Amino acid sequence: MKKAMLTLIGLSTLALVSSASAQTVKFTGAGATFPFPLYSKYFAEYKKFANVEVNYQSIGSGGGQKQILAQTVDFGASDSPMKDADLATAPGGNKILHIPTALGAVVAAYNIPGVTTSLKFTGPVLADIFLGKIKSWNDPALVKLNPGVTLPPLPITTAHRSDGSGTSFVFTDYLSKVSPEWKTKVGAANTVEWVGGVAGKGNEGVAGLIQQVPGTIGYIELIYAKQNTITYGTVQNKTGKFIEASTKTVTEAASKENMPADARLSITNSAVGYPISSYTYLLVYTDLKYGTRDEKTAKELVKMFNWVIGGGQRFNEALGYSRLPQQAVGVAKKLISSINFGGKAL
Repeated sequence: MKKAMLTLIGLSTLALVSSASAQTVKFTGAGATFPFPLYSKYFAEYKKFANVEVNYQSIGSGGGQKQILAQTVDFGASDSPMKDADLATAPGGNKILHIPTALGAVVAAYNIPGVTTSLKFTGPVLADIFLGKIKSWNDPALVKLNPGVTLPPLPITTAHRSDGSGTSFVFTDYLSKVSPEWKTKVGAANTVEWVGGVAGKGNEGVAGLIQQVPGTIGYIELIYAKQNTITYGTVQNKTGKFIEASTKTVTEAASKENMPADARLSITNSAVGYPISSYTYLLVYTDLKYGTRDEKTAKELVKMFNWVIGGGQRFNEALGYSRLPQQAVGVAKKLISSINFGGKAL
């Protein structure tokens, strides 16, 4: 009887230890809608073997930057690198790291009844459309670029983001490089003063507006165009070639750009590949004492980041994103290795 009781106590203790060791680690992240389909895949796959659960809120890059500064999330996410002035406001003088995770493309997607052809665009023409200077789909500038395509006398409606958006930054950063007028009048930022048009929240919202309103053109991340079967155009790069957005052409756009030590880099208007390409980043404090609850949790976050830039990369292409180039992986590894908890290496 005594032996049976001891056995029962031992089994109960073992069960409690097992239960504690199997306790799910939970993280909260928020930010960019640009990589949302990819991050959803990453976190679902990682949970299968790491017992880590991530609640990622797709609220836009501007929101991700604000929430990491407010310390309301374990990590933020952004397609646009944070500005020096914003980084300087981090609590306790702590440093916020930009960890690259993938490459993606922003496409000019449109809804023209009767036209399913992939139209050709140049940067200056896109700028003039969003400046309200080109008002109709049969404008001579568009007709000249697209011989053989019957473009209707349909008014153009432009669609843009209503929220602070890294996708907006990528698009306006590109337009600022190819159109002096755009740079002067509008500029590049997560939020700009648009010239007319309609606004939608997130890539999802802009995609919905394009689908619902005939004559609309908007900028969205490639996967949102593919998933919603929205036609999008090719864009002329510096060499004069009209390039279609794809994982291959996005990788080419990054191939000639050296990533700096802090990983903050714009690759729009690259000499090769698709000209409206971009890195996307996870934002995290160097000292995780400012971002997570305890040292053990911090170690789990670092493990997950290392998996994202390693084994997680195999999921990129299937969702329309490009893998990190080897140089970017090297930079990301160094950044992750600098993460600590209260000054203690993890």
